[in-house]
Amino acid sequence: MAGIKDVAAEAGLSVATVSRVLNGHPSVSEDARRRVTDAVERLGYRPNAVARSLRTDQTRTLGLVISDVMNPYFTELARSVEEEARSLGYSVIIGNADERPDLQDHHVTTLLDRRIDGLLVSPTDGGSPGMLGAARAGTPMVFVDRWIPGVDVPVVRSDGRAAVRALVAHLHALGHRRLAIIAGPAATTTGRERVDAFREALAAHGLELPDPYIGQGDFQAGSGRRVTEGFLDLAEPPEVVFAADNLMALGALDAIRARGLRVPDDIGLAAFDDIPWFVHTDPPVTAVAQPTRELGRAAVRALVDRIEGRPGASVTLPARLVVRRSCGEGGPGTGNPLSPVRRSTP
Repeated sequence: MAGIKDVAAEAGLSVATVSRVLNGHPSVSEDARRRVTDAVERLGYRPNAVARSLRTDQTRTLGLVISDVMNPYFTELARSVEEEARSLGYSVIIGNADERPDLQDHHVTTLLDRRIDGLLVSPTDGGSPGMLGAARAGTPMVFVDRWIPGVDVPVVRSDGRAAVRALVAHLHALGHRRLAIIAGPAATTTGRERVDAFREALAAHGLELPDPYIGQGDFQAGSGRRVTEGFLDLAEPPEVVFAADNLMALGALDAIRARGLRVPDDIGLAAFDDIPWFVHTDPPVTAVAQPTRELGRAAVRALVDRIEGRPGASVTLPARLVVRRSCGEGGPGTGNPLSPVRRSTP
């Protein structure tokens, strides 16, 4: 395998000059840069990333710990993170916490042992010991989608409150009054925030959210199915079920169909986190869509800022409501340009 001395001999330059070219030093002439590039291509030389990291104290590698790789939202987020990191000259190592704090800590520890330059985390809970320890130790870190209150780490997330208000306004205009929610884990910020937003939106229309209409889920399809079965067993079932993430919405749909019921004729269904599958269900599902790709890009940029000694600002982007047919036909007008509603008619 060719080494840096072979590249220097092939290019007719000193090893020091070749090293400066490979490390992007600005004082190298264009002729030297071209000669080194040509020599590298002819010899098939690959720089030793480990050796370079020892010299520069950087590995040009980021760690990403996501809550659930099976969730299409996090899959798209991971793809966006990888694309943005690559454009900035970084590689990404991904760990799937599977909504388990212990597995989250395992990935954090493993990634730090591999000398990553910085860490992106979507926390599974209120703060596992390993992750909190990494934050307190000054590891360059950014929370994405979820966050831990009181931990001084930049947060890149979406704000779904306006979109949830738009959803409830849409349901109210359709004549629905009994609205239930499948909540995410109370230990997560997104789990708590989406229930609060739903409750506040109902109150704005003079509606309440009684305890029987709040079902505790875990962001997995099985919990969506279980909670929906409980709703359907009530003496007065809800007219619409709002699932606080896409997997729980798919579980809810399974439960509804298992009872021989039809959406939206017998019961309406809406979801937080839009996914491509929702346009292919019958009927297509009304959903709150997060700007997933933009979140991934913003999170990488914030983390690179921290790695390079800049503050790294928190970013909040608005979610929007995508109205389809799973809650009924019709609905409020779209003349208000400030309304976070986009209509889709697949």
